[in-house]
Amino acid sequence: MAVVSWEHITKSFSTRAGKFTAVDDLNLIVHDREFLVLVGPSGCGKTTLLRLTAGLDCPTAGTIRIAGRVVNKTDPKDRDVAMVFQNHALYPHMTVFENLSFGLKMRQTPKDEIRRRVTEAADLLTIAHLLDRKPAGLSGGESSRVALGRAFVRRPQVFLLDEPLAQLDARLRMKLRSELKRLHERLEATVIHVTHDQEEAMTLGNRIAVMRAGRLQQCGAPLDVYHRPANRFVAGFIGTPPMNFLPGKVETDANTTFFAGAAGRLPLPPELSGRLSAQREKAVVLGVRPVDLRLNAIETPPPPREPAGPDGFLAGSPTRITYVEPLGDSVNVHLEAPDGDPIIARLALSPTWTPGRRVILYFDSSRLHVFTADESGMRLA
Repeated sequence: MAVVSWEHITKSFSTRAGKFTAVDDLNLIVHDREFLVLVGPSGCGKTTLLRLTAGLDCPTAGTIRIAGRVVNKTDPKDRDVAMVFQNHALYPHMTVFENLSFGLKMRQTPKDEIRRRVTEAADLLTIAHLLDRKPAGLSGGESSRVALGRAFVRRPQVFLLDEPLAQLDARLRMKLRSELKRLHERLEATVIHVTHDQEEAMTLGNRIAVMRAGRLQQCGAPLDVYHRPANRFVAGFIGTPPMNFLPGKVETDANTTFFAGAAGRLPLPPELSGRLSAQREKAVVLGVRPVDLRLNAIETPPPPREPAGPDGFLAGSPTRITYVEPLGDSVNVHLEAPDGDPIIARLALSPTWTPGRRVILYFDSSRLHVFTADESGMRLA
């Protein structure tokens, strides 16, 4: 079974400025035949972790196991892994066929078996018509397919993919994402994929592992991470546009718990009130995703201060539209807030939403998140 486990993995580098820790005491198990995506901003340690697994670097501390075997001191060629790099790293003087077959030739695989595997990979990746070309004559998408095919023909236990789609345009990247998912289902292999693109992570992974500054922040199914982020960093990184964060504090009045901040004084639903009882009069941060906001235009002459909103939504303070981003079937509406921090709402496209218009902002009471106001930003409810 191609289970990969990282046990207390740390990797530090010495620089002129001192010691830099790229991966910091990371623990995680990648299950057999799982497609795990490591996601996070540039410099968070995800590529370093991939290189440690491939054997291109050695961990400063900790243990790496592949299929139950400790591989810390095992040569890369003996780990039964295949790595696809961001720059594809094709041999420029070789044809596509020669690039695909090179690894098999080095292992002295019989010629008939080499041709069978290369033909199978070429058919699966629709590059059979490119076998006589050299890399200089390939497009970006074709080069990506060849790089994936070179890993596929080896039939390794584990595939390590280091942002193989990063250099492609948006349309081609979307197409190859679906092909990569189909390839994983066909191979039934363990795949560890590195990306900084959270949309790519959400669509590809059985689980996604979010990293920041060398530390694992959260690992889980994509929708679990999206709906139940562990902290403010995960909440802000996963989701487009990112989650809105509103500073304030928890207040209680009789039997009702409120969030009091720039958005107004919002009565919190009972399921949140119970969890926040210990936070009374403490600073917190309210989080709400752009898709969980609604707007109601304030006409002239103005109606009552809080015009009716959808059922289950809480009315905030009046605000003003500052900027509108049409996206085709939807629109991102940017709103000013009394504390100066912008709020973004994603809504259905409508001529109603124009810059300068005054509106009432409504919050979906069933989809509010509350985080601590300190640096950790841990999710309270």
